[in-house]
Order: sequence, then C-alpha cells, then structure tokens
Amino acid sequence: MVVLKPIFTWAVFPTCLFIFLYSRLLSLHPQPQPSVLSPRPPPCDLFNGRWVIDPNRRPMYDDTCPFHRNSWNCIRNKRLDMARINSWKWVPHRCDLPRIDPSRFLDLMRNKRIGFIGDSLNENFLVAFLCVLRSGDVGATKWKRKGAWRGAFFPKFNVTVSYHRAVLLAKYEWQPKDSSVSDQDGLKGIFRVDVDIPADDWANITDFYDVLVFNTGHWWGFDKFPKEKPLVFYKGGQPIVPPLQMLDGLKAVLDSMVSYIQNEFPRKTLKFWRLQSPRHFYGGEWNQNGSCLFNEPLDALQLDLWFDPSNNGVNKEARLLNHVIEEAVQGTDIQLLDLNHLSEFRADAHPAIWLGQKDAVAIWGQDCMHWCLPGVPDTWVDILSQLIHQGLETHQTLQQ
Repeated sequence: MVVLKPIFTWAVFPTCLFIFLYSRLLSLHPQPQPSVLSPRPPPCDLFNGRWVIDPNRRPMYDDTCPFHRNSWNCIRNKRLDMARINSWKWVPHRCDLPRIDPSRFLDLMRNKRIGFIGDSLNENFLVAFLCVLRSGDVGATKWKRKGAWRGAFFPKFNVTVSYHRAVLLAKYEWQPKDSSVSDQDGLKGIFRVDVDIPADDWANITDFYDVLVFNTGHWWGFDKFPKEKPLVFYKGGQPIVPPLQMLDGLKAVLDSMVSYIQNEFPRKTLKFWRLQSPRHFYGGEWNQNGSCLFNEPLDALQLDLWFDPSNNGVNKEARLLNHVIEEAVQGTDIQLLDLNHLSEFRADAHPAIWLGQKDAVAIWGQDCMHWCLPGVPDTWVDILSQLIHQGLETHQTLQQ
C-alpha cells in the first residue's frame, strides 16, 4: 500500500485538474437555450395577405339562396365576370385560410345563436353567412323575433343567426322644426341622438346571443344627415354643450356603446367589432355619378391613393373611422374584425350597375359600397368562422 500511494495521487490529480478547467470553460461559453435557438413562429395574420387566382374555387351557393337580397344577387342580376370575381382567393401571410365547412361549423355552434348588429354592411355580411351555412342544413328557414330585422334558423343543429338593424347603434329620432318658427336658416328639424342609450332594436338582447358582431360607420356622413337635417347629440337627456360635430359625436356614441356592451353582456359572449368595409367610388360620390366598373382587383400600390385620408379622396372615411373604432374598443374583450384591408383591393366586386331593378342607377346611383353575393363577404365568413372556433376553444380551456 505504501508503494501505491504516490501512483494513486498522481493519477487523481490530472483528472481533477481536467474537470476543473472544463467546468471553467463551460462557464465562459454557456450553451444557448432551446428557446433562443428555436423562436416560436409569429401567429397567423388572417387580415393581411394577398389575393390570388384559384381556377378551381367555386361559390358555396348561387342565386337561388332564399336569404338573398335582390340588389346584391349579382348572378341573377347578370353582373359581368361573376365567375372571375369568385375565383380570387385570399391568402394570409404565413398561413392558409381554410374555407368554412358549413356542417362542421353548425355542429360546433349547436344550440347557440349568432347576432349581427349595425348597418346594411353587416346585413350584407349576414346574408353571405346564411347562404353559406344553408349548404350545411338545407332545412334552414327564415326567422325573426322582436327587434331582429331578419335571420335564419337551422333546425338540424338548433342554431339561429340573425341581424338587428341599428345604423348608429345609439337611439336616434327625428324631431321636426316647429312650424311657427321662421325657416330662414333652412333648418327642417334635427335627428336627436342619445349617445348613452342603445337603439331599441338591440337594447334587450343581452343574454340571447353566444356570438355578436357589431359595426357602425357608413351612416356617419353628411350625405345621410345634411345641414338642414343634422344630428344633435344628447347625454343624460340633455343636449351636449358645446354641440358636437359628427366625428366627435361618433366617438361619444362608441365610448357609450362599448361601455354598455362591457357592462351588460356576459363575458362568455364572444364579441367582435367589424371595421369599415371600404367603398370604391371612382370619379365622384354615389350621388355624383361615382362608378366602380372594374374587372380586376386593385394592386397594393394603389391602395393608399384610394384610401389614405391625407389624399382627401372619395373613399377616405373607412381608415379614418377605423382609427376611431380601434381606440374605442382598446382594452376591452371585444375583438377587432379587421376586414378592411383585404376588402380594399376588391374594386371589382360590387353590384355597381347590376342592381336588379329598373331605373335603380338613375335613382340611387351605382352601388360601390355593398358587395355582390356570392363574393368578397364569403371570405369574411371564412375568417369569422375561424375566429369563432378559436374563441370557443379558448373559453372551453379557461372553464377546465
């Protein structure tokens, strides 16, 4: 044992020295963590992307859908190039947008209700939704309840989808000018808007729907409320002083209605706010010979020329109002449904002169605001169905 001791000592010493030096080397050069080497990919952005031609793409319904509104039924009204209009496919950045499977979606929504609240652009959206879903339940019937403008019931799944018309969201009513007062100022009366009172059409539905889609904006213009019939804003039953101009009135209504939604509707209700649907009037407003006889979508370089408010063009209001809406819903559980950008490209997809009624263009001008059906709103349906699916999954996860 005495002979082996020096040998053992000299054998152990180099080993310990090697371990010490190696550990020091590792501390000077730490290994990268897996999260640094493999960052999580950014989430899919359904609202930004590009339109591409898909020659195999076909609409899910035709002109025989019983929920059509005549002036949007562009196949029946013989709108040119409808096959090409419906061959464009929206491709979001970094992912694909699957088309809705109507039967699977209705099964997901079994025993539930979906409500659209707002102006005729939400009705345009609703009609596309109803016609698409009908291919999953051909027994669908027209449905209406007090306050609802129109809708459908899908008996196979016990699903209801409907629309409540409330163009300003807030309550408003016409108050004619007293006939005994001089009419020298040209004022015929006012539309009183109570910014803190929701319109009767949707004031009593707080516990009825599982999913809600709100919108407003297209009536907030001087073409709807000229100076001889202006909007006058009230709060707490009294006129707001100093009087609000239209854009500030919209802000006041949005703040009040968003607050009402947050306070009165259950948190479990999925809530969406659809941003503006862009108009495509070229050469003038709807009542100034504005036209939209286009055969192709706009390209990306044209969008700012058409829609940037700084250019003061005919169609400037969409982005301006979207900014106001985004500020109003910030910090709430209302999700923005930003369908504006993808729709800005589609100058080719409006009813234009194909309105299905004699002399309609001479009376109302071309329709470069609503959308042909089938058409662009069917892509809105694809996007909304994806977000509803995600929202319900998130809610179920939180409940577990």
